[in-house]
Amino acid sequence: MSPHSDRTRLIASATRRGLGRRPVNPPVERASTMLSDRAEAMRDEAEGPVYGLDGGSAARQLRATLADLEGASDALLVPSGLAAVTVPLLALTRPGDEVLALDGVYGPTRRFLGRYQAARGVTTRYLPADTDARTLIAAVGDRTRVVLLESPASLTFEMIDVPAVAAACRARGVRTVMDNTWAAGLAFKPLAHGVDVSVQALTKYVGGHSDVLMGGIAATDIACLHAVREAIEDLGWHVSPDDAWLALRGLRTLPLRYAEQGRSGLRVAEWLQSRPEVARVLYPPLPGAVGHDLWARDFVGAASLMGLVMKGGNAAAGRAFLDALGLFGLGYSWGGFESLMTHETHQMAYRTHPTTLEGELIRLHVGLEDPADLIADLERGLAAFSAALTLP
Repeated sequence: MSPHSDRTRLIASATRRGLGRRPVNPPVERASTMLSDRAEAMRDEAEGPVYGLDGGSAARQLRATLADLEGASDALLVPSGLAAVTVPLLALTRPGDEVLALDGVYGPTRRFLGRYQAARGVTTRYLPADTDARTLIAAVGDRTRVVLLESPASLTFEMIDVPAVAAACRARGVRTVMDNTWAAGLAFKPLAHGVDVSVQALTKYVGGHSDVLMGGIAATDIACLHAVREAIEDLGWHVSPDDAWLALRGLRTLPLRYAEQGRSGLRVAEWLQSRPEVARVLYPPLPGAVGHDLWARDFVGAASLMGLVMKGGNAAAGRAFLDALGLFGLGYSWGGFESLMTHETHQMAYRTHPTTLEGELIRLHVGLEDPADLIADLERGLAAFSAALTLP
C-alpha cells in the first residue's frame, strides 16, 4: 500500500515513470473490434482487451485508480449508478433468497427490488429507516443472503453502524453491499470496515461535472468479484471510452472538490439550522444532528448533500420555495459543480414504514458557488415559503 494520501495517489497514477513518452491522460479509443497479429493470440487477454466490451485504455486506468481509492482487488464499471447497486444484488442472490434493507434505500433501487427481483423470486424485507445496528443484525434470517446498506440514507440521512453490521453479517455468511455514493470512496471506505461490496454512482462526485452517467463496483473478495463480472458479462453492459475518460478526469480532482463543497455545505447547514422556518437540518456532519456521533467516529469528510425539514407547509409552499431560487438549479442529481434542490415530501409515501416529518422535505446539494451567495438565494426561497403559508 502506498504511503501517500488519496489526494496524491489519484494523481500519481497518471505521472508514474517507466512507461516511456506518453500523454498524461490515456487516449480515447473508440473501438468495437480489437485486432490481433496471430490467430492463437485472439483470446489472449494478457495482450489486452479482445473486444470493445472489455474496455480500452481509459476504462482500464479508471478501474485501476478507483480500485486503489477503494482499497479493492478490482473495480468494475457499469453504465449508471443504479446499475452499480442492482448488479451485485442480482449477482449475489438466487430465487428463494431474501435481501434485508432499511427504508431509506435509494428509490430506484427499491423499485428494482420490488419489480424485477420479486418476479425472480427474491424477496426484500424493509426495516424502519432509523433502525439501529443491533436491531438490524437481529433481523437477519435464514433466507437472508444480502444486507443492503446506505449510510447516510437517501433523503432522510439516517446513519447506521456499518462496521458492526458488516462484522455480524460476515460471521453468518451473509453478504453486505453498501451504496457509498455520499462518501465517494473518500470520506468512508466500506471495504476497510468489513463490507463485501462497495458501490457508488460515479455520475456524482467522481464525475463531478454533471456530464457523465456511470457506476463503480469495488470488492476484495474473489467470489464476489467473479459473480459480479459474470453478471456484467451476461447483461452485455459496457461503459463508453468517452465516458470512462470523463470519469477519470473527474477522479483526479475529486478530493479538492469534495473537501471544498463539504466546507460550504456545513456553512449552509449551520445557517439553515438557525432559521425559524426550518424544523430540522438532516446532515450528519452538523453537530447535534441525528447520526453525528457515528459520522464523527467513522468518516473523515463530508459530502454537501443534505435534507431540510420545514416547519409545516404543503406542496404549494414547497414549490414556492424552489421557484423563488435563482442560483440553485432544479434537478434530480448531485455531486456536480452546481448547487441543486428538489422537493421530496411525496417520496415518504413509498416507504414500508413511513417516516414522520414536521413539514415539507427539501433536498439540497451545495456546489462550488460562493456559500454567501447561496445563503442569500436560500433566504429568498425561505421568504417565498413563508409567504405561501399565509395565502388563503
